[in-house]
Amino acid sequence: MTRHKKTTIAVTGLNAIDSPGPGIAVIRALREATSLDVRIIGLSYESLEPGIYMHDLVDKTYHIPYPSTGAEALLERIEYIHEKENLDLIIPNFDAELFPFIKIESTLAAMGIHTFLPTLQQFEERHKMNLPEFGKKYGFHVPDSENVFNVNEVQKALNGYDFPILVKGKYYDAHIAYNSDQVISYFNKVTAKWGLPVVLQEFIHGSEYNITGLGDGKGNAIAIVPMRKQYITDKGKAWGGISISDQNMLDLTKKFIGETKWRGGFEIELMKNKDNEFYILEINPRMPAWIYLAVGVGQNIPEALVNLALGREVKAFEKYEVGKMFIRYAYDMIVDLEEFQQISTSGEL
Repeated sequence: MTRHKKTTIAVTGLNAIDSPGPGIAVIRALREATSLDVRIIGLSYESLEPGIYMHDLVDKTYHIPYPSTGAEALLERIEYIHEKENLDLIIPNFDAELFPFIKIESTLAAMGIHTFLPTLQQFEERHKMNLPEFGKKYGFHVPDSENVFNVNEVQKALNGYDFPILVKGKYYDAHIAYNSDQVISYFNKVTAKWGLPVVLQEFIHGSEYNITGLGDGKGNAIAIVPMRKQYITDKGKAWGGISISDQNMLDLTKKFIGETKWRGGFEIELMKNKDNEFYILEINPRMPAWIYLAVGVGQNIPEALVNLALGREVKAFEKYEVGKMFIRYAYDMIVDLEEFQQISTSGEL
């Protein structure tokens, strides 16, 4: 495979904690890419994100403003970073930041900074709030759900639903509630963190599966890797998983990419019920934190995404290894206080 000249890539999602962002896994994949020689610029929101201090993976880190500050503030900061680093590409890895990045995508392109993001329509229609309509439009099984904008509407919204029920934030967080008091408690908790609306979703009993993949924006599946969660944390995050072979999952994913003409990386969260039917619980519009499993089974999705973003020809992966596991782990880094102080005060390290 041709190895191209050095590419400077900015990556978000450096919070490698118990509910990790995908950034570190994406960077590891890019470091192992056979077609790329990369310089990695970390984009962080907080000074305690571990990726900032992983100097073997991240060459330099800059703070960027929270998505809630808007696209204008984000663009201003990226202009400053670009002036110093001459960025070729940015890979955002959080749901909440995708909207402002999509908003400034054409401006970034004019600056010479590539991205490979879903369109605004793709981003909006797969949203948790819009998932029932998405299922009807494209012919997928999805759980029934209700969007609730006020705590006083909770009891009315629960009519017609059996317990347990899922209480979900519009970006992150999912809690299983077994009675209406728990629903209200989780409603308040999720609202305080992610705002409104809160999604009440029918609980599908069954086995949980996940798929990650990459669409080229023209309806073609470049990569698909399905896995079954082996170990789940109390936050519902996969701490271990295994690649599996399931033709129905592959067909479902190809249909998703083909029907929506999905552009970029994604994760589909599925539940398989007692009738062996797959229900789509969520479609996350970016690569997941477990994306390194895809690399481990033979599909380096971050590498393929970079090459697509840069306009290079990328062939679809034809196979992956089944029965490969990932097991996540935590370890302690020793960091000089001066580094923490530098990123905290100057916004770069």
